[in-house]
Amino acid sequence: MRDKPRAEATVQGYLRQPSAESALRMSYVRVLTGAQRYAEAITQLETVVLAQPDLAAPFLSLGALHLELKHAKEGEAALLKYLDLAQRKPEAAAPAAGDDEDDNAAGRTDRGQVQAWLMLAQSAEQRGDFKAAETWLAKIEDPQRALEVQTRRASILARQGRVAQARDIIRKLPERDESDARAKLMSEASVLREAKRWKDAFEVLGSGAKRFNDDADLLYEQAMVAEKLDRMDNMEQLLRRVIAIKPDNAHAHNALGYSLADRKQRLPEARELVKRALELSPGDPFITDSLG
Repeated sequence: MRDKPRAEATVQGYLRQPSAESALRMSYVRVLTGAQRYAEAITQLETVVLAQPDLAAPFLSLGALHLELKHAKEGEAALLKYLDLAQRKPEAAAPAAGDDEDDNAAGRTDRGQVQAWLMLAQSAEQRGDFKAAETWLAKIEDPQRALEVQTRRASILARQGRVAQARDIIRKLPERDESDARAKLMSEASVLREAKRWKDAFEVLGSGAKRFNDDADLLYEQAMVAEKLDRMDNMEQLLRRVIAIKPDNAHAHNALGYSLADRKQRLPEARELVKRALELSPGDPFITDSLG
């Protein structure tokens, strides 16, 4: 579909048949999700769950997409259905063929349940139901997800104004390697951003960029925080560094182009930056909006 637009019409024609296989429909869902066409992906998933209501995996995807679109009620209902099916019929919770094939089925199912608990915790947190969020997090015992769980706990604390305690939770997490150290910095910055502590977030990301030299993701995040601080010169410098490090980073091209256009500055350059972003990520709705 990405390289040959006519391919999508072929897929859609097949999926209109009553006998269309769910496996191909789920493949189409993954393509739609990758293109951020979430509403269309939800429509396809609803067809799958109607046809195979005892299959758990599609409910996990359906819940995730509803939450992405801020449909809390529908998202939580789908995730609860997934958990019910996964616990009653573990074999029905395994991902579709091609997903994590080198792991055993039980491990895949467990990961799906952990993912559902995390999403339910995040949704409850966004609704302000911190007790429910903590209840979901308490179910997760996987040490591999400790950083993710503690980051959510920190976010809950920060939303209650307990930012210092939230930062302390993240900083006390053990670091097995450099990737853990980097993830902790990103998590702390995320908590600070949620609390709108922009200056603190900028400093945390800046220290990370010094420690992990030429880390494009850290630099990009710092650029986004610089914008919140109205430090547009810093933002531009950081985004240009990202583009120099990763010339194929569509988000950096788009962010810089949109920033210039929004301030009515250097409009020809802004247009070229956004056009380049769209070349790197064809069909991206956010980049298309920037070009408009």
